[in-house]
Amino acid sequence: MFNKKVILITGGSGSFGHQFVRTILERYQPTKLIVYSRDELKQYEMAQLFPESKYGCMRYFIGDVRDGNRLTLAMRGVDYVVHAAALKQVPA
Repeated sequence: MFNKKVILITGGSGSFGHQFVRTILERYQPTKLIVYSRDELKQYEMAQLFPESKYGCMRYFIGDVRDGNRLTLAMRGVDYVVHAAALKQVPA
């Protein structure tokens, strides 16, 4: 299903996203796997675990899902989007 496909995961550096990336890399050979999130530190940490030098399909894209223009740019050429972005704490 995900072989030779371009996959974008929003919130890709979060707990679900991290596990999803691991699963995709273990089971499939995507053309490109894009981690889209606004957290630069978490993206850096993920890039240490899943470096582009070892996993040629990996790409890291800083952005917020509330920024429509940036998200549109990230989605160019994408076959599948996994939407895992969320606010962990929502004000009452």
